[in-house]
Amino acid sequence: MTYRVYSGPPGSEAVPPMEKAHWLYKEFRLLDEAFGWARHIAGHGRVALLIEGDDGTRITKREIAAVLRHPDEDDRNSGTRMLGERSERAV
Repeated sequence: MTYRVYSGPPGSEAVPPMEKAHWLYKEFRLLDEAFGWARHIAGHGRVALLIEGDDGTRITKREIAAVLRHPDEDDRNSGTRMLGERSERAV
């Protein structure tokens, strides 16, 4: 199985089907690797616009963004901050 992650500069919208051949992409064997790359490029000023798989998988820019900012991650981060704040007050 192959997954392609199409990317572009911030502000880019969906990859037009007729122009897909001209857009930058990187291929991965696993979907987890594709999401790892999407996270990586997001940290370096680019945007993952589309993940497409040979099996018909199609994950849009909005869906990718939702996965990358998973709510459990936000809860863990805020919990850590709260624990840190409590610790400082107790000292």
